[in-house]
Amino acid sequence: MINNRSLLIVAGVAVLAWVGSNSLYIVDETQRAIKLRFGEIVEANIQPGLHFKVPVTNTVRTFDARVLTLDTDTSRYLTLEKKAVIVDSYVKWKIVDPARYYEATSGNEQSAERLISPRVDEALRNQFGKLELQEIIAEKRDQLMSEPTHELDQIMRKELGVAILDIRIKRIDLPDEVTQAVYERMRTERHREAREYRAQGQEQAEKIRANAERRRQVLLAEAQSKAETLRGQGDAEAASIYAKAYQQDTEFFRFYRSLNAYKDSFDGKQDLLVLDPNSDFFRYLNSPTPSGAGQAGGS
Repeated sequence: MINNRSLLIVAGVAVLAWVGSNSLYIVDETQRAIKLRFGEIVEANIQPGLHFKVPVTNTVRTFDARVLTLDTDTSRYLTLEKKAVIVDSYVKWKIVDPARYYEATSGNEQSAERLISPRVDEALRNQFGKLELQEIIAEKRDQLMSEPTHELDQIMRKELGVAILDIRIKRIDLPDEVTQAVYERMRTERHREAREYRAQGQEQAEKIRANAERRRQVLLAEAQSKAETLRGQGDAEAASIYAKAYQQDTEFFRFYRSLNAYKDSFDGKQDLLVLDPNSDFFRYLNSPTPSGAGQAGGS
């Protein structure tokens, strides 16, 4: 009797432990969950924490709520002018509606990626088809992908319960038949810009050179005018000084001027002078005190 009672107690404890372990469940911080009753969703988007369920009747499905990455296949797209580009891209996505995600994919991540991938391919094909090749090359990739990211995000939220956070372009290549034409166009464009810059620089150089030449002429004219003025003032002052000095001793300055004339006249060995010895030129050679000189000095 005692053994039967002990067995019943042990069995009861085991049943209670099983019920307790199957009634409580934990949703991790990196997860979101839904509760099902015989396959029907009865509670959606269960947040992280400790929760209760009815054993056997309820089942819980958890999904990764972190940002996930889908690396898409390299694809070939046509631009607005029907030129091909080869694009390698990837997508950042995240589950935001666990219930809708479960209904669309049965909670399978690979199934979700198989549904997202063709939509991304379609969005990129439409986006590149709106742009010319030059715009694709010149435009920043973040700006290039903003429109398809926004449009695809709205569609995927409704259809799959996932958010498309970002579509990133890893690489854009050109087919061999297009590469040479693009390089040639870029080279032509750069040559044209270089010619424009050189022409603008030449024009600026001519303006600067002409302005410098004009300023040079003005400065020279001003300097010449000032020099002539100073020279005239100097000559006038020198003449005034000579005149005053000449008036102090007239005969001495006549003698001094004659000595300078003799010096200049007989400076060269080959010089020949034909003059009358009684000429006034030799007055101070004939006599240091020519007639009238003594009287002038005495007076």
